[in-house]
This record gives sequence, C-alpha cells and structure tokens, in this order.
Amino acid sequence: RVRFRYKSRMMHEPFPSFLAGRRDAIDARLQEALAPRAGFPERLREAMRYSLLAPGKRLRPLLVLLAAEACGSHGGGDPWPAALAVEMVHVYSLIHDDLPAMDDDDLRRGLPTCHVRYGEGLAILAGDALLTEAFALLAAAYSDPALCLELSLAAGASGMVGGQVDDLAMEAGQSERSLATLEAVHLRKTGALIRSCLRLGARAACCPQTPPRDVLERLDAYGRCLGLVFQITDDLLDVTGQSADTGKRVNKDAARNKLTYPGLLGVEESRQRAAQLVEEARRVIAPLAAPRLEELLTFVLHRDR
Repeated sequence: RVRFRYKSRMMHEPFPSFLAGRRDAIDARLQEALAPRAGFPERLREAMRYSLLAPGKRLRPLLVLLAAEACGSHGGGDPWPAALAVEMVHVYSLIHDDLPAMDDDDLRRGLPTCHVRYGEGLAILAGDALLTEAFALLAAAYSDPALCLELSLAAGASGMVGGQVDDLAMEAGQSERSLATLEAVHLRKTGALIRSCLRLGARAACCPQTPPRDVLERLDAYGRCLGLVFQITDDLLDVTGQSADTGKRVNKDAARNKLTYPGLLGVEESRQRAAQLVEEARRVIAPLAAPRLEELLTFVLHRDR
C-alpha cells in the first residue's frame, strides 16, 4: 500500500495553488477508479465519468486528505480510497438531486446535468453505480468495517437521504419554517457527508487502529460548522451569484418555495451566521495544528461557486 505523506514545503504554498494541485491529483485518481473492466457497460461508464469528472471543487475528498494529515503522528495509513469513495457518493447524490422528480436542474458544474445528457434512466443507473462503487472501494482497501459503516450512516436514511426527504417536505410547505428546522435538515442533507469525510480521513489514516477520541471529536465539531457554512454560502450564491461563476442556475430557490438562510434571515444576517460558524470551527480545530483546514474555512466562506 502506498503510504500518504505530506512534504513540509506544502505548508508554505499559497492555498489557491495548493488547492489546484490537490484537485488535479484527485481528478487523476478518479479517472483511474473508473477504468474499463469486464462486464462494465461502456455507456454506463461514460455517464458515470461525465458527472464524476465534471469540473468541481473536490471539497469532500480534500477533507478526507486534510483530516488524515491532521492525525499527524497517529496516522500512516492511505486515505486515498476513502477520498475517492466520498466523491463518488457526493456525485451520485448530485445526479439524483438534479432529476425532474427532485430539484429538476438542467445545469451542474457548468455542464448539462446527467439526465439531460444521457436520459433519466441511465442517469439514475449511473448514480446507483457510483454509490455501490464507493463501498466496494472502502471494503477492498480497509480491514476496519467502521469505514463502510461511517459512510453508510452519513449517506443513508438518517443522514443525507433523510435530509433530502425533509427538504422536499419543506418545499411542499409540510414543515415549520424556522432556523431550527432549516439547520436540522442541512446538518443531514449537506453536513452529514462533510462530517463523515473528516472522520473517514482520520479512520483511514489510523487504520487498523482507531483514531484518538479527542481528534475525532474535534474533526467532527469542525465538520458540523463547515457543513452549515457551506450551505449558507450555497444559499447566498443562489441569490447573489451568477450562473457563469456558480456553474448552475441561480435564483431558483425562491421560485421553488425552498426554505433558505437568506429567505429566512436575510442576506446580511446569513453572512453574519456564516462568519460566526467559521470562528467556532477555528477555535475547535486550533489544538490539532491543521493550518490547511483553517485556510479551507476562509475559502468556503468567500467562494463564488
């Protein structure tokens, strides 16, 4: 197994170039993960690659890698399979969320959505295949079953899928329109997978041992804040952003009666809420001496896509 090591000079590299380098490395690994093989229909592989390799932030696999780094002397394992697995789960969720029966989007990452390009049937199957490929990667790479359990809980009925169900209920006017309801939904719909990325990175780095409890708790608390900040900025971009920058349609949340942070709190109070969460995340992560995780908070807070 290839061990995961960081060079000390990377800590002095400006964050934008560091991020670009990591994206390139992640993209190269994702391409390898979907290489042709026996029994793999080429049309299915093409649809999976279309969405998986579309230009994206690669935030979730990056979180896995940075959490592994934060484990420092506790680590030494290879986090790459976990990093690829979470991006596959994320992209599966995007393909399904974009379907006409869900959010009904025709643009994602600056490209036509998977169902627009390949039809609804193949898009659904491409999402299904990415989801199962993710767990195959984890099962093949790690002896500790906790990694598969971690990702399944984050992605399943009590996590991302459950959050999406409640988001649809909010859109249909079937739930209370309050900050508590909004954050409960997004702690699952968006936040559960983000938190899982950090715990997976720590578990992968330490596998087959268990990471120290205080490290897991700090990474999880950081992930909780980051997930909410990400959702707030996503909601703000729908109001203030441009499609050319965001890579997807804007001003669609209000038209669909979605409960959002700016719709509930207003733009300025939403920005203040995001800034407060960033400071909370910085405090909780400080003892781990993880400067890249701190820099990532600023990146997410000020992102334009």
